[in-house]
Amino acid sequence: MTIVFHRRLLLPPLLLVALLALLPCAQAASATAGSQPHRVILFVWDGMRPDAISAEDTPNLLALAQRGSRFEDNHSTYPTFTMANASSFATGAFVGPTGFYGNHFWAPGASGPNAKGAAVDFHNPIFTEDYAILRDLDAHFGHALLELPTLFAAAQKAGLTTAAVGKSGPAFLQDYKQGGVILDENTALPLAFARELQRAGYALPAHTANTYSSAQLSLREDNDSPTEQGKMVTLKDGVTADATAAVETTPAPANAWMMKVYLDVILPNHRPDLSVVWLRNPDTTQHMYGVGSPEFHLALKAQDQLLGQLEARLQQLGMAQDTDIIVVSDHGHSNIAGPRDLFPLRQINDGRVAGIDNEWGYSVSGGIRLADQLTRAGFSAFDGSGCMYVPVLSGLRADGSSLQPTRFDDDGHLCGKPGPYTTPSYVVPEPLPKDALVLASNGGTEYLYQPEHDAALIKRTVRFLQSREYVGAVFVAKRYGDIPGTLPAESVHLENAARGPDIIISYAWNADAVIQGFRGTEYASQANERGEHGSFSPIDVHNTLLAAGPGFRHGFSDPLPSGNVDVAPTIAALLGLSLPRAQGRVLHEALAGARMRPLADYRVTPTSLQPKEPATGLSMRRIDGSPLSATRFDFTVRLKQLSAGGKSWTYFDQAGPERH
Repeated sequence: MTIVFHRRLLLPPLLLVALLALLPCAQAASATAGSQPHRVILFVWDGMRPDAISAEDTPNLLALAQRGSRFEDNHSTYPTFTMANASSFATGAFVGPTGFYGNHFWAPGASGPNAKGAAVDFHNPIFTEDYAILRDLDAHFGHALLELPTLFAAAQKAGLTTAAVGKSGPAFLQDYKQGGVILDENTALPLAFARELQRAGYALPAHTANTYSSAQLSLREDNDSPTEQGKMVTLKDGVTADATAAVETTPAPANAWMMKVYLDVILPNHRPDLSVVWLRNPDTTQHMYGVGSPEFHLALKAQDQLLGQLEARLQQLGMAQDTDIIVVSDHGHSNIAGPRDLFPLRQINDGRVAGIDNEWGYSVSGGIRLADQLTRAGFSAFDGSGCMYVPVLSGLRADGSSLQPTRFDDDGHLCGKPGPYTTPSYVVPEPLPKDALVLASNGGTEYLYQPEHDAALIKRTVRFLQSREYVGAVFVAKRYGDIPGTLPAESVHLENAARGPDIIISYAWNADAVIQGFRGTEYASQANERGEHGSFSPIDVHNTLLAAGPGFRHGFSDPLPSGNVDVAPTIAALLGLSLPRAQGRVLHEALAGARMRPLADYRVTPTSLQPKEPATGLSMRRIDGSPLSATRFDFTVRLKQLSAGGKSWTYFDQAGPERH
């Protein structure tokens, strides 16, 4: 029911009162019919696994799921990195079409400072979780960092107000053209907003001083560092995470501060129609201490409290009834671990690795430094990092011996400074050797670049990778054609001739291995971390998506496959925006009113992809160098095709190896 008042029509007072009394009912009926809610808040819980939702740790999130719409088969964009999925949230598209390959990728020729104001060496692969580096890259790519239009740009063009808040990198990427209010862990944009915070008595992120000249903005002398991260608690060796510490999670205070600014300043003063609030927990905590650790549960509780604060503030401001809240994670998360027959789980006792405990212990393996592996095999490989000291997590055998023994560099020739190391430096040299491979390490998936695109070298590299047990899937750029045991990058939406890597590998995973009560382990780029993501494991791929508000069905469990690429098109539909180049779909089956489409309209077809032929005649090795009897490598990408109304969408479930 719609009531229109003609400005020249004078109504009797009693009739006017009666008509005004009908307005709430009219508005409710209009919302039921599919009218646009006033605002949408996308709340990203970085790294949140769907199976981590519980009454004990996340009661607010559980309640939201029960009253709203739950997407039971949601998919992260592969590779399952934060920044890759940030580009999907921004555009509704996959990595190849956006041309953005974060977290780490190689962009030689770019230049500029980072958020700390220091010059960046773009000759080495760059880590993109930094707003200033994203601005540098945008300039390098001709101010087309993302090669597709963004949701935020569409909203701003339509006259809507926007806010992007949270984790440095992914939050800024949503509005990298800077058309709205931005609170990044390293800055506040625009200048007027930074000054507004200062007038309200708030300290600013310490590195805001590098965003503006001293004439534009000066930090107060008592300005602290409200977004500074805490320090990881380590074992006695000083570098390995102590997963038993049970201390406050390192991102929790910064997350709480940013949420406070959003609730107390941005929401009431700016009343954004579209917000993204992207906070580090539980991801950072899972990286440091592992999924299932005591810190993991503390991180979930801290994050859930912030959701409760958000919902309470919306009620207080009278915004709850016309706000859609979408809670999503960028990816799932796994524990890093190799096979237990080589590296059994261990106890931690008084800051030291103790006895074997395969029932309830912690991993002491799973880190792969691929540049080191390739170099030992005769390749010229560089990953842009110096010497690494990973005394535990590279692998402790059952007898206590280290897979990578500690060595010492006393004269600085290998590491540039004296000290212990387990692998030497692989900083990219200048000039780069002609036959070099440059690696961008990304956790569960690696990017390999060969500047000359030497087909023979690529094939030789691929065969080496296929021969190692820790490699699970291999994709190559279209220019190399059909290499046995590989799939073209375009088959999983990763092809971009100008910006894409030459080789993309997913590390091997075990979806059934359990650590601290949670399934899922994987090999990953070497670091002193216990948790990781990025792989093509079903644990990393399947992530959290929940929604509640006037735009969504109540108490609805959605069995259809959905994905992070669907979030932006769905928000665009809710706000009446056009996003014509998005590859995802509007999640009509979960929308309320006239926008709803019945489940019966959709058809799901499970299917798979495999290389045209396997790689054969391989000499296979395990991570410890011991031989495998297998000589043939193949792998399968399992996926679902969803079709409706003459259109179809693809959702990738996993990709895993087959060695015979």
